[in-house]
Parts: sequence; C-alpha cells; structure tokens
Amino acid sequence: MKIVILDALTFGDSDLSPISSLGDTQIFQTTTPSQLQERIKDADVIVTNKVVITDEDMQNSPSLKLICVAATGMNNIDLQSAKNRAIDVKNVSGYSSDSVIQHTFSMLLYLVGHSKYYDNYVKEGLYAKSDIFTDISRPFFEIKGKKWGIIGLGEIGRGVANIAKTFGAEICYYSTSKKNQNSDYPSVLLDELLMSCDIISIHAPLNEDTLNLLDYKELQMCKDGAVILNLGRGGIINEEAVLRIVDERDILFGLDVLSREPMEQNNPLLHVKNRDNLYITPHIAWSSIEARKTLIEGVANNIKSFYEKNK
Repeated sequence: MKIVILDALTFGDSDLSPISSLGDTQIFQTTTPSQLQERIKDADVIVTNKVVITDEDMQNSPSLKLICVAATGMNNIDLQSAKNRAIDVKNVSGYSSDSVIQHTFSMLLYLVGHSKYYDNYVKEGLYAKSDIFTDISRPFFEIKGKKWGIIGLGEIGRGVANIAKTFGAEICYYSTSKKNQNSDYPSVLLDELLMSCDIISIHAPLNEDTLNLLDYKELQMCKDGAVILNLGRGGIINEEAVLRIVDERDILFGLDVLSREPMEQNNPLLHVKNRDNLYITPHIAWSSIEARKTLIEGVANNIKSFYEKNK
C-alpha cells in the first residue's frame, strides 16, 4: 500500500508514525498544484489537509482507492467525482472540539482583560515608574451576568455555552441551519442576538446561509463594548465591515479564521487604526497538541478500517 501525505507541515511536530507504519509512505511538507500530479500518480491512499483534489487528479491516479482528509470539512475534494470513480473519502470529526472551545475563551479573556496593553505597560517600564500599586486605565468587565450569544449551536457551540454558563453568563443562540434545537438555552432571531448580547461567538460552518452573515449593517446593531469572536469560518463576518466598525465603534473583535488563508498581504484588517480592539490568530484554535494527535490517529484508523473492510 502506497500512502502519500501531501501537507505534513500542517501537523507541526506531531508524530506521523501511526500513518506511516501502515505502508510505503511518502511525506511532503507542502504540495503545490504543479507538484500534485507527480506525487499522487501511483498512490493507493492520499492524506490531505487542505490540498485540493480534483476530478482530473483522480483520473490521472489509477491506483487511488482512498482519500483521507485530515480535517472535518471536505470541501477541498471533488466528492461527486470520487463517488463516480469508486474512491472512498474519509474525514475526521470531533478531534478539535476541546481545543477550539479553549481558544474561544483564550481570545475572549485576552481582549476583555486588555492583556496586550497591560503586558506592554509592565515591560516598557511604566509600572516601575508608577506612584500607585495598580493601574486601572483600561477597565475590564466580568463575564458573570453578561449576555452571551452563540451563532451555531453544534458540538463546539454547546461546549462554549456550558462553560460560559459556569462563568455566570446568560446564554442564547441562533441556529444558522435552523436544525439545532436545545431546550437548555433560548433560541433567538439573529437581530435580537446582535442587539442584546455583550459577547457573541461564532461556531458555524461557511455556506450560502452564513456567507457575510455579519456585514456592516448587522455589526452596527451590536452594543457598544460588545466582544465578537469568530471561530467558525472566515467569510461569515465581512472583513471590510470589521475594518470600518473597529475604527468607528467601541467593539472588540477576535478572529481565528479569515476569508483567505494564509492572510493576504493586502488584507484590509492589517490597516485598522484601533489595533488593540482587534485580535487575530492564524487559524490555530483547532491545533492543540492533543487535537493533532487525535487527528493523526483518526486518519490512521480510517486507513486501517478501509483496508480491513476491503480485504
């Protein structure tokens, strides 16, 4: 069995032996479209995180039997072509839920606590020159008693809601699919959530219903002092709208996902004036050490179960 891992760099320093021990394995750190065909032409199994696999790629890989997506989303694979060609496609779901939930609170506490400001205040020597023992020039609020709106109450959204509740927050949610119903928390219309919540976190997929779900008009509805966190997908919040709002209003934004990744050099968010109210991380919420280990084990299990089933 020939296995080709196309973008191992996305696993960081994780141990790939659960996969590589299953067959003759070639590991490439990254793969460009021009390199792809030569690398997969004799492969039985492809492992990809974000490398796109098209119908033409499958057609020119006659040995290909299984595509393993090292992620939950499979939008980088032509699924209909794979079905037509009897090529199995397997993903891994649920491996990063705890990691994303944790990063949601990491982003929130960083923004609410003005961590960047206070860290710089001390390291630049201003605290050493202070006449008093404290500095309260950047007031912060408690989560307790605040209203937290969750957009997308799937597994991650529910996990965030449960922890936010232990902080003492009042929870409500908006279901983008209209399918998630949860009697533990009230379901509200999007406009109501935006206008009433102090904290808003997004944990929804990107689709035709969520593209630009929060545009300038929607963001204008939000309360002064609100915190908006996107840990779903880039494109759910319009980035041009964020650029305007963050400089016009006292609204804090935490973004782990962007419409194009890696970030383009001309992304408008690089030019905000009110930089302390915008915190961007490079799509890392999914990537705890434990989550990556679980992901690799999930890919390996998908390969093993496929071959056991097709002996």
